[in-house]
Amino acid sequence: MDALKAFVARVPPNLQGMALMFLVTIFIVSMHGLIRYLSRELPPFEVAFFRNLFGIPILLPFLIRDGFSIFRTPRLRVHVIRSVGHVIAMLTFFYGLSTTELATANALGFTAPLFAAALATIVLGEVFRWRRWTALIVGFIGMLIILRPGIIELGTGPLLILGSSFVWGTVLVIIKSLGQRESVVTIVAYMIVFMIPLSLVPALFVWQWPNWEQIGLMAIMGMMGTAGHFLITSALKIADTAAVMPIDFLKLVWAALLGYALFGEIPDFWTFVGGAIVFAAATYIALRERNAEPAPPNPVAKPVTAD
Repeated sequence: MDALKAFVARVPPNLQGMALMFLVTIFIVSMHGLIRYLSRELPPFEVAFFRNLFGIPILLPFLIRDGFSIFRTPRLRVHVIRSVGHVIAMLTFFYGLSTTELATANALGFTAPLFAAALATIVLGEVFRWRRWTALIVGFIGMLIILRPGIIELGTGPLLILGSSFVWGTVLVIIKSLGQRESVVTIVAYMIVFMIPLSLVPALFVWQWPNWEQIGLMAIMGMMGTAGHFLITSALKIADTAAVMPIDFLKLVWAALLGYALFGEIPDFWTFVGGAIVFAAATYIALRERNAEPAPPNPVAKPVTAD
């Protein structure tokens, strides 16, 4: 273990962050694949509940090491607001993903930072120069290329994914407006504690008892999702945004490959074009915002998915 720590210490921070983000893309897309697979037999709301429930094993080592001090916070209200919004975004995303191709879902998921940026100008009064406004407009054009309204039929699934991205973008603005100076462990701990009961309520209305195989798959799904939140937050804390964020585009690649392998899905050319445009616009806005603002004393990166 000491040798491993010494090796990691010699790796440049940006390379560490890129490696963590690479793992994040695999974890998140694998989780999406399991959600889509499980939702063929179980209600998506129930799958969402188990995704939260099985995040507990990832939290346990920190709880054993630090005790209940991980829940010490002066910003309980922020955590409550975040969790409520996060649950709404998650339930909408899970339901939409049950009927949406993996590649399309991940491409539309890139729009969340665009919604957050647009809302920040209204709610927080942030000033956008013409470059960021242009990037925002270009990003939403990319979204229209993916959906192609009037050319192909707009399914309910993609619209729900888009609604999830909007809700998540709103939550990001609320968190930013109230300030966030918590540790990674505290953020994820409150996310798990609040979202388990919040997601249980709608799941009870459609409950079906899962079999042992489904429980095992949902355990893997839940641990992947929670581990992904830890990893992405850590990656953005130790490395530059410019180095880390481009790796996130691999989610679209893995989603296309996994969608074909598991479900025979073949995403069309325009999904990749629109996804690339949305991703490029969102990344540009994130980089401009990072350069425009001074780093906080204890920066905590915002998770970029609502999963």
